Amino acid sequence: MKLDNLKRNVADFCRRVGKRNFIIFGAVFLVVVAVGVNLIIFSGSKDEGFDYGQSAGMDAGTADTGNGAAGTEQTIDSYFSSIQVNRQRTRDEAIEVLRAVVDNEASTETAKNEALAQINKLADIMEAEANIESLVVAKGFEECVAVISDDSASIVVRSDGLIPAQISQINEIVYEQSGIKPVNIKIIER
Repeated sequence: MKLDNLKRNVADFCRRVGKRNFIIFGAVFLVVVAVGVNLIIFSGSKDEGFDYGQSAGMDAGTADTGNGAAGTEQTIDSYFSSIQVNRQRTRDEAIEVLRAVVDNEASTETAKNEALAQINKLADIMEAEANIESLVVAKGFEECVAVISDDSASIVVRSDGLIPAQISQINEIVYEQSGIKPVNIKIIER
């Protein structure tokens, strides 16, 4: 008896919301999950940020494997390149799904507006990341990758040891460009 009531309630709820809206919200949810998973998988470091007590140096992912300094340089270069390519691919896929929602005539105005808002948010994040990367490189770092997620940021810089002044510079740049407070900024050395 309880199972029948539950089935009826679920069926009534589905009719009220509509299949189309379930599909749209499901697609948006999948995009958000895909971006989150990509950020987790490709963050590339198990560091929890910079340890002020000692220099983090290079981790096992960039350790010399017998190829000499050239092998290490190539590993670091490929790391930065792969992060940027993966980040752009994930963002392109997310925007494609959101544009499909906007272009779909069957989508409700609410869903279209939400998709447009998500596209604008992604564009703002991409602009902030590009600005952060450019400004950090302008401060003397060879390479930088910035990844912004909601109200936190991970900044990966090529460095042989950050000093507190450099950390402050990076935190200031990220705050100025994105409004993210230093407590929510993770700086990772490669």
